[in-house]
Amino acid sequence: MIKSKILLLEDDPNLSESVSEYLEEQGFEVVCVYDAHTAEDSLYEQKYDLLLLDVNVPSGDGFSLLKESRKRGNSTPAIFITSRNAMSDVEAGFESGGDDYIRKPFALKELLLRIQTILKRNFYHNPTDVLTLAEGITYDINNQVLTVYGDVQNLQLKEHKLLKLFIQHKNELLSHEMIMENLWDYDEIPSDGSLRTYIKTLRKLLGKDSIVSHKRLGYQFR
Repeated sequence: MIKSKILLLEDDPNLSESVSEYLEEQGFEVVCVYDAHTAEDSLYEQKYDLLLLDVNVPSGDGFSLLKESRKRGNSTPAIFITSRNAMSDVEAGFESGGDDYIRKPFALKELLLRIQTILKRNFYHNPTDVLTLAEGITYDINNQVLTVYGDVQNLQLKEHKLLKLFIQHKNELLSHEMIMENLWDYDEIPSDGSLRTYIKTLRKLLGKDSIVSHKRLGYQFR
């Protein structure tokens, strides 16, 4: 079996060792680096299946590293691991091209679940990938920009996550449970009311028939 290869950028040697040993026990190949400059070199030299990036590291920061890497066409999914917990930091992580964000301290099992979810999803960024969702409606996946007849729409963070989830699973029936797991973090309380509001917003922008509700089952994006 081919092992999934992970780049781990973490300047704390003890945490880096703990994470890498655990993931290797789970069947992954892990390459450890301890500063942004070395991480950048490694991204040039090797291909990875997933990036685990600390934010506050020597010779740079994880956000800038990933943002520049995305500009060069690197489409590898990425998870930020950081002690930063302000909402502005979470938004900066996703805006720089991240797929997930986990706050320190975290359980290794939780990290594993997040990694497995992203790898199963097999959703890669593509800086040139602007999808046409309907006539006059496009979505730039890499930059998270929804445009309706030339006008850029301001979506909330979870509305972007929901739209990306629907795009990844076009025409599939997504259960309420699956949507909740993907939109809300482990330390957040999912809300049916908020989900209905996000659905209503997307329908208003994409067309009322773009998202079909299946009673007691879930939603389907067409």
